[in-house]
Amino acid sequence: MKIVIAGAGDVGFHLAKLLSYESQDIFIIDFDGEKLDYINNHLDVITTKGDATSISLLKEVGIGNADLLLAVTESQNTNFTISVIGKALGAKKTIARINNPEFLKNDEINFKDYGVDFMISPEELAADEIKMLLKQSSFNDTVAFENGLFNVMGTSLTHKSPIINLTVKESKEKFNMIDFITIAIKRENIAQTIIPRGDTVYKIKDQVYFSIPNYSIDKLYAIIGKKHIAIKNVMVLGGSSIGIKTARNLCLDNFNVKLIEKDKNKALFIAEELPNTLVINGDGRDIELLEEESIREMDAFIAVTGDSETNIMSCLVAKSKGVKKTIALVENMDYINISQTIGIDTLINKKLIAASNIFRHIRKGEILALANLHNIDAEVFEFEVQPNAKVTKQLIKDLKFPREAVFGGVIRNGKALMSFGDMQIQSGDKVIVFCLPEAIATVEELFN
Repeated sequence: MKIVIAGAGDVGFHLAKLLSYESQDIFIIDFDGEKLDYINNHLDVITTKGDATSISLLKEVGIGNADLLLAVTESQNTNFTISVIGKALGAKKTIARINNPEFLKNDEINFKDYGVDFMISPEELAADEIKMLLKQSSFNDTVAFENGLFNVMGTSLTHKSPIINLTVKESKEKFNMIDFITIAIKRENIAQTIIPRGDTVYKIKDQVYFSIPNYSIDKLYAIIGKKHIAIKNVMVLGGSSIGIKTARNLCLDNFNVKLIEKDKNKALFIAEELPNTLVINGDGRDIELLEEESIREMDAFIAVTGDSETNIMSCLVAKSKGVKKTIALVENMDYINISQTIGIDTLINKKLIAASNIFRHIRKGEILALANLHNIDAEVFEFEVQPNAKVTKQLIKDLKFPREAVFGGVIRNGKALMSFGDMQIQSGDKVIVFCLPEAIATVEELFN
């Protein structure tokens, strides 16, 4: 598969990094020579310095036989231009990164007619993820499939969890009235993600990911030893586009939202845009201000300023004041793996979320959804099973399914089903699979 990426920023780099493991033909175009030098030193891809809106340059990298063109520069207008030109020159599929959410909700203009097959807004995706995390507040990572029929939910185990020191098999026997599958464990001081087997033992501080049908979510709290935290009062730090989108989304769901923005003009603008949000003009790093604005009465604190360190530190302050749920936006992807160790519930990176969303267009097979989990070097897929796919030929226990992957559940005729060994996958099923990088090609082959 030949893929051309326009833009060597965080989104472009992360996409190239994921793809470079899989023998894809990847070409990256950017003006910034330093970024390209860094990519050349770390990834096995082909880089070209220049303007990706240049017709001659796009021809030079062979855009005419490209399977996919990803326009992910910082400029929305540039991404549109690149997509339109690339499509006209023969690119089979184009994806443009955008900032304006109006384009995603528009019914009047068919952007495919102009050469843009798909659009993605990192800010919109990040705001949606924040809302989901607040709704499942005892978990620090959550992904919904098929409108929540199946969910992948992650949490850190404490001494209060009754499954501590039990094996996976023993925990299933003890809680046989609850439908759940443990699909991954991230353990302190162990680099690689653990794909659990029956004899895998749960330990304190394990970051555990469960795949669970919607009807069992409330029961899962008994397994993790936590109670559902009702989130009602939310403080948002930062009037960034994500801050505004998050506040708007939460107000629509009847959360009480306070938003703090230090720029006076921006605060006034936001107050006009969000009449149901209490907007405060002030510096969110000022502890006295946070106390004055009743930080101790907040159920959740969301820091989405443009400065990662400010977001992290302010969340730590909020946590020290008794706030139940803290979420910080970070730009540096290296921070993502340290959220639990520093005491913040969840760190999110909008570019990582965007790259994950784009990534499903690159995969083989009929992939309906794909997600990268925080702290985990693997992916969760939702496949739609095609007629005569190899995965339909035998019972799950008889399939030569790689040990680096695990079934997370099946959705059949609109119903969530557990994917245990004696099940046979059928054509038309929607199947959730958790997979480490080294097993992706094998899993995709089974679903082809």
